[in-house]
Amino acid sequence: MTTLAITGGTGFVGSKLIDLALEKGHGVRALARRAQPARPGLEWVTGDLANGSALARLTEGADAVIHVAGVINARSPLAFAAGNVEGTRAMLEASRNVPRFVHVSSLAAREPALSIYGNTKAAADALVETARPDAAIVRPPAVYGPGDRETANVYRLVARGWALLPGRGRFSVVEVSDLASALLALAQSPSAQGIFEIDDATAGGLSHRDMAAYIAAALGKAPIYVPLPSAALMLGAAIDTLGAKLSGRLPALSFDRARYLAHPDWVADSTRLRALGIWAPEVPAAQGIARTAEWYRNAGWI
Repeated sequence: MTTLAITGGTGFVGSKLIDLALEKGHGVRALARRAQPARPGLEWVTGDLANGSALARLTEGADAVIHVAGVINARSPLAFAAGNVEGTRAMLEASRNVPRFVHVSSLAAREPALSIYGNTKAAADALVETARPDAAIVRPPAVYGPGDRETANVYRLVARGWALLPGRGRFSVVEVSDLASALLALAQSPSAQGIFEIDDATAGGLSHRDMAAYIAAALGKAPIYVPLPSAALMLGAAIDTLGAKLSGRLPALSFDRARYLAHPDWVADSTRLRALGIWAPEVPAAQGIARTAEWYRNAGWI
């Protein structure tokens, strides 16, 4: 039985990964800032990426590390760097004796000049490539699925009859269970090394209108489609950023996120990953979006 050390285990992707790992019979040790409910086969290690003793306990005797934890929204470049770069550095140090290292990056790292988030994810990737050339680095595009809070507002808006279309670009998606199964497969495949993009294998990706139409079909709605040019996105980011500062919260639409949404090409190519023969996506966009919409309804989120 494989023992997996997982960071980010209380988050959207990490929690799904833990569920799948336990289902497959693996032993799991997972890092969490606060006490978590006990589960058979799962040991929670209390601490964070800045706690060296917690990381030592997390990785002790592990067969593989899957480093999921990261910062997607922060108040400053330093906060992004602390979570994404220094956190990864600490995990690499703690994992020196662990045979396998799988690092969850982001497709945003492909365009590091576009956002602070993408820049810090690219820097973290570079650390992994230097310290662990035998590691697998996974760059997911937009990850969605049941329980995802990041995209819930998009579904709510469509449920109210509106679909905002930010820019004319195309993008890829991957359903969270497909991402989790890929990470688990890579953790058990030491010959799989380097950077891997991942998606649901939709040729050419989706447009924002495609995505909105899938959501509308799942919800039985006929929304009004409203194009949002880049200038409108940046104005929205300015307004939300100011409101966030005044209210003490993080902006939902930061300048980083606005630039990301306006970028014309976030289409991923999972050919290299699929060619390994250890993984293939099982959830096409229409099916996954319908399943997610149903979950949101049942959970009372929309």
